[in-house]
Amino acid sequence: MKKILVILGPNLNMVGVREKGIYGEETASDIEKQIISYAENNGFSAEVFQSNHEGDLIDKIHSAKGNFDGVVINAGALTHYSYALRDAIACVKIPFVEVHMSNIHAREEFRHTSVIAPVCVGQIAGFGKNSYFLAINALKDLM
Repeated sequence: MKKILVILGPNLNMVGVREKGIYGEETASDIEKQIISYAENNGFSAEVFQSNHEGDLIDKIHSAKGNFDGVVINAGALTHYSYALRDAIACVKIPFVEVHMSNIHAREEFRHTSVIAPVCVGQIAGFGKNSYFLAINALKDLM
């Protein structure tokens, strides 16, 4: 069975608490369970990892090499300025799909640029929790 990793960056543990008009009312824990179930229903084993610390995210990306067949990543605000995450993604040589629950292109201007997009196979944004499900479908088509 193919294995996917879902990486969630800073503040994504607060989904369901913060900015409900943008991120919805479901808790991060509820969405995590739905992601795992959706992945399993689509033939994947899935692990979800969340951290508010850039170094922990980088370590987890490095550990994906040889342990996972693909990665879904919502790097949160780190998407827009973390060249360290970008370099980590580039060095592991497995497919990454960048995900955002909100439409980053319809929000503040600083969110319009993703420094990780060039090293990901694609980007999905603006579909709430369904963005994760669409990313899993994208990985399924790639493998």
